[in-house]
Amino acid sequence: MNDFDPNTTVGRRGLILKLLDEKGQVNVHELSEQFNVSEVTIRNDLTQLEHKNLLIRARGGAIKTDKVTLDMKLSDKKVKNAKEKEAIGKRAARLIEEGDTIVLDSGTTTKEVSTHLSKFKNLTVITNALNIAGPLAELEQINVIMPGGVMRKKSLSLVGSIAQNNFKNFFCDKLFIGADGIDVNLGFSTPHLEEAALNRTMLKMAKKVILVMDSSKFKKRSLAVIGQINEVDILVTDKGITEEDKEKLLNAGVEVIITE
Repeated sequence: MNDFDPNTTVGRRGLILKLLDEKGQVNVHELSEQFNVSEVTIRNDLTQLEHKNLLIRARGGAIKTDKVTLDMKLSDKKVKNAKEKEAIGKRAARLIEEGDTIVLDSGTTTKEVSTHLSKFKNLTVITNALNIAGPLAELEQINVIMPGGVMRKKSLSLVGSIAQNNFKNFFCDKLFIGADGIDVNLGFSTPHLEEAALNRTMLKMAKKVILVMDSSKFKKRSLAVIGQINEVDILVTDKGITEEDKEKLLNAGVEVIITE
């Protein structure tokens, strides 16, 4: 930490970011004592750093952030870890049975699940994702339901109060859901508040929750929490997952499926 002068505003903020990188979170009161400045000054530091997307304000302090917290376009997400997502989607689709009613959340990994459904003779798919519903509409044997909502152009998904209220009218056998970040202690999350609210509604309507996400999402946090780990029945991910995270998931009662 000697590269920064704690007696200057720039130096103090640089040290705060270093502390965040090391600890994952910081506390206003502790920072105030450490730097011998008022809590008002520290809160201002955190606010300015948040405006630059360098951290996320939390009650009494802040938590570490990175690009996962940004609301990225679907086209940008699609190219990231594409091979891992394809393998995860293919493996997750094997969990579906004939006659199932499933929900496919919007996202690039759930999109990969949808590409492996043509073999089914009787399947009902509920989705809020336009890029998933369109191709599935070409398959006569698959009944597609879109509960409606306001379109988010970045994700090609339908969200908002209309979507939430309509989703409450359905139940499903299996929910396939993705996330932008997962912390095994704090849960899985997304940068968008309305997406998170709709996802929480989806969790309540599903008999079985299947989280599909590549290992790069671990130890990352986004703005809005979707759910806790104990709400997940199965996680499908790639071999990049650490033994520590895998053990914590198993201890929480989550079945972990790792693709080749």
